[in-house]
Amino acid sequence: MTTPEAEQSQAEPAGAGTRGGAEVPAGGAEQGGEAQVTAEDGAGRPEERLERAVRVAEQALIEYEIAVETFRVEVDNFSRLHHQKLGPMYSRLDELDARIAEATAARTGDPEDIRKADEARARVMPMPGVEELFHGWMDGEGLFPEAAAMLTDQPVQPPQRVRPSDEARKLYRELARKAHPDLAQEEAERARREEFITRVNAAYARGDEALLRELAEEWAAGPVPKEQGPTPAEELYARLEWLAQRKEMLALVAKELEESAIGAMLRLAPDDPDRLLDEIADQLLAQVAQREEELAALLAQGDGNRP
Repeated sequence: MTTPEAEQSQAEPAGAGTRGGAEVPAGGAEQGGEAQVTAEDGAGRPEERLERAVRVAEQALIEYEIAVETFRVEVDNFSRLHHQKLGPMYSRLDELDARIAEATAARTGDPEDIRKADEARARVMPMPGVEELFHGWMDGEGLFPEAAAMLTDQPVQPPQRVRPSDEARKLYRELARKAHPDLAQEEAERARREEFITRVNAAYARGDEALLRELAEEWAAGPVPKEQGPTPAEELYARLEWLAQRKEMLALVAKELEESAIGAMLRLAPDDPDRLLDEIADQLLAQVAQREEELAALLAQGDGNRP
């Protein structure tokens, strides 16, 4: 797993500069002189150099969008697994904290201890939709048997994984590069591509390799976009500015993903997130055992003080 910024830096062509955040070829007029060109390369007019700059910027943006979407899917999948595997342990810790606070309040009778016990109990009160929140691990009555089994190191069915295969990832990248809306110059073609890419993204998020193959066949059989001829320099500059703004927006999305709690956890073990979940689970199980010992000691003290 690599972050969007890292993937994009690897995809950027050598010798490219920037104007307003969008890539432009090196050796342009900004550097104090016209680059030497031959008649064969067709780069004699400023519009043609701008066209090359637009193509470079378009490809760089597409690669960056692919990196951001790939990372978003990885974060979503890790978040789902995190809640499925560790949610019951967090719930058990909250329940033990509430019972410890209640046992302490019952022993001391102190108003502050009673207030803390009430607050701790309120945090574990049943809430509407709790089954959906914890993906079937608990309901209003408490932990399901599967969750209890996991907390006691008993065999339990592993959580459902939605992690795209290598082939699904390859198909997704190929489709995104071929059908990306930013390659369209006409509004109707852009709308067609946006609708198609929406379906591609949905299939990739589910890891549906078969559907991605069907979409690849659908795109191959569809109309081929017309190649656009040279456009006026003003439109090309506007295009570069739009690409730069789009890149800035995606950079904000990538930053939010990377700075989220799940994104930060995922970066700790990008190549083996399952191992990270196992390590956190071991830590939580140790905390559960410590809380249970603490609660048992408090209850024993309470029994010893009874006449």
